[in-house]
This record gives sequence, structure tokens and C-alpha cells, in this order.
Amino acid sequence: MTFRPTNLRTRLTLWYVGVLALLLVVYATVVLAFQYGVLTRQIYHDEVQDVVTVEGLLFFDQAGDLQLTQNYYSRPQSHLLVDRLMEIRDLSGKVLYRTSTLRGMALGGPLRKGEGDTGFDQRLVRLEDGSHAFIVSHIHTMQGRTVVIRLGYDLGPLRARMYQFFLLLFISIPLALVLAALAGQTIARRALQPLEQMTSRAQRITASNLGERLDIANERDELGNMARVFNHLLERLEQAFRQLQSFTADASHELRTPLAAIRTISEVALEKPTDAEAYREALGSVLEESARLNQTVDSLLLLARAESTPPGQSQPVFFVGDLVREVIALLEVLGEERGVRIIQKQVELANVEVHADRGLMRIALMNIVHNALKFSPKDSAIIVDFAQPSASWLQIGIQDEGPGIPPGEYAKVFERFFTSSDHATADISGVGLGLAISKLVVERAGGRIGFDEDFQQGARCLIDLPCTSADQG
Repeated sequence: MTFRPTNLRTRLTLWYVGVLALLLVVYATVVLAFQYGVLTRQIYHDEVQDVVTVEGLLFFDQAGDLQLTQNYYSRPQSHLLVDRLMEIRDLSGKVLYRTSTLRGMALGGPLRKGEGDTGFDQRLVRLEDGSHAFIVSHIHTMQGRTVVIRLGYDLGPLRARMYQFFLLLFISIPLALVLAALAGQTIARRALQPLEQMTSRAQRITASNLGERLDIANERDELGNMARVFNHLLERLEQAFRQLQSFTADASHELRTPLAAIRTISEVALEKPTDAEAYREALGSVLEESARLNQTVDSLLLLARAESTPPGQSQPVFFVGDLVREVIALLEVLGEERGVRIIQKQVELANVEVHADRGLMRIALMNIVHNALKFSPKDSAIIVDFAQPSASWLQIGIQDEGPGIPPGEYAKVFERFFTSSDHATADISGVGLGLAISKLVVERAGGRIGFDEDFQQGARCLIDLPCTSADQG
């Protein structure tokens, strides 16, 4: 079973200790190898110097035996060879001289072919007693005879020193890792303390206190940035929650009114027997309230459909001009009944494409034009015009000659279930969802919608839509 700590503080500490352990092991390995290499090179250079020294001290006596100058050990440099392992052989392999430090053991075995011919040969050898030595071999000619000088250095002291150094690292590295783990745990705990405080604060935030925010100790570090993003999320959530509460309350109110009217009419009609005409009037009132109720429900469903489309989602492409002409053709009959004309201007500018839900955009435009029809007096005109402020934007203007919008209500008219404070217009207002649906649909398409506050001859709605192509030719 794999051990995987779930605690972030423990994981950070383990990562810290693991990386430190790897660095220490690599460092110890490099130091050991470097020290061993330096000492080995130093031994080689020392032995080369010793070989040169020995060559100046050797001679054959009258009996043909190899000897060292007798006064060597009285010289200041005599200590150089006291601890050396030295063996001298002739070319046939016969031992001519061997120091007492070898205790009769051979230094390096039989002569190797070409040993010492080209310079100072170096190699590691194992002696008969199991110890190891580093030897340097060199050929030397004197008094007409050629010998091979082998000078060795016992590696026991070197290996003992290296072992002591290794033992020191073996003890100090785990100790350092333990101290690092304790320090890392402390550092991680202090570093994550703001995160724990944020977690505790966030756990206390519920639907009843969405107004609370996380404290930001340092806005420039990662935790501060996370707290700022979380606070922005809480702001959007609080706003959405308030809108939902308001929407639920308004929807309940709008649905309650026709339902209460239907119930009242039905109860009155059933209280006592009456004639067919009274029943017909009651059923007509019920039908009227049912139509209002059906309109409200349909608007709520359209609103939910529009909200379910995320901004930026891939949508089909269609020509705006064709859609506007289709909407006007549908509403011209209603306009003729009310004595209101619908006039189009600069239609050629509408030959552009947009990415949006065509069905929802059709409903959005119908809501705006129908809204203009409701408030337009008889024998007036509704003008639908087009403009292109830039190559990538199309502006649709829909203006009427009605009473206009009271000052201070230009932004509120797009709120859900909004009813104007002007009694003259409030009487002919609908359920208050048409413009809210239009605004949501336009914004989902990446556009903007609003009323021109400088327009005084009625109301003028401006819709700006981003277009993907244009053909004005």
C-alpha cells in the first residue's frame, strides 16, 4: 500500500527533506570522490619524487649487491622513505632489494611486460596480507645494469581517513535531515497558517452571511491573490443569491395575482346559481387571467433558457438583417390594428453576420419592438434603423413616439418584474420580463443594450452587436 500523506504541510516537509537529502548525498559523493582523487594524485607525485630520490642513492657494491648510500638516513629528507614500501628487481625478475616494511612480501608480483619503460607506471595492488598499496614503477640504469624500482604507499591510512570522513557524513546527514524536517514543519506551518485561517473563515460563511469576506494579509503573494479571487467569487455569489431571492419573490407575486383572481372568480361563480351570461363573463375573466399566467410562465422559461447559454459559447451564424425583417413582418399586423407604422432605414447596413442563438435573438427583438408598439400612440411611427460605428460592430436603433422613460428609470427598465412609477405607462405594462430577457440575450451574444437618454421624442433603444463579417456592396 502506497503511503500518500493528505496533509499539505506534511507533503511540503517531505518534499523539502527529500530534495535536501538528494542534494546532501550528491554533495557527499562529490566531496568523497574529489578528496580521494586529490589525495591519490598527491601520493603519485610524492612517490615520483621518492623514486627520483632513490635513483640517486642506489649503487652496487664490489660483491654486486645493491645498496643504498649509508648516510641517507642521516639526511634531512630521510623521513620520506622510512614508511615507504620499496622493492627493486632486475629485468629477469630477481629481487635485488626489499624494505623491511614489506615483511618479506612481494610488492606487485612478477614484473609486467614493459613495466616502467615509458615513464612512471602507477597501479593499485593487493599484498599477501590483504592490504592494498598504490605503487609507482620506473626503470633505472646505473653502473651498466638496469633495474626496475617499485615504490609503494600503503593505502590503509588513506582508507581509514576516508572511512572516518564517510562515517562523519553518515552520522551528520541524517541528523541534518531530522533538523531540516523539524524546521521545515515549522516553516510550513507558519507559511500555511493564513491558509488555515482562510479555510476556517470560509467554513463559517453560509447563505445567511454571504456578505462576509476573507481577510487579505498581503495582496502581493499567492495566498493574498487567492483570497482576493475567492472574495470576488463571494461577491458574485452574493449578487446571484440576492437576484434569485428577488426573482423568487417577484415571480411568486406575479403568479399569485392571477391565481388569486382565478380562485376568487371561480368561488364567486360557484357561490350561488346564476345565468349563462354571468358564467360566460366569469369564464372570460378566468381565461384572461390564465393567459396572463401563461405569459408569465412562458417568460420565465425563456429567461431560464437564456441564462443557460454561457457567454462565449459557440453559436450558429445568421444575418441580422433577415432576422429584423422577419420580426417586423410578424408585428406589422399588430401595428396596423393600432394605427402604428413600422419603418426601416439603412437596411443595407444590416447585411452582417453574428454568432448567437437565432431563436432567442428573435424573441429579444420582438420584445423590444412589441414594447414600442404598446407605448406608441395612434397614427405614430416606429423607426428601426441601422448603423455601423466600426467594421466589427452593428448598431440597431428602435425608436417610438410614446411617452418615453421617466428620468432615473433608464437602467431599471431592464430589471426583472420592474413596473414604471409613471401611472400612465404602468397600466399598459406587461409582467416586466420582456426587456430583462432582451438584455440577457444580447449580452450572451457579446453585445450591449440600453436606451438613449438624450432622445426626447419618445424612447429609443440601442442594441450593439459584434459582427463577424460585413458586405455592404
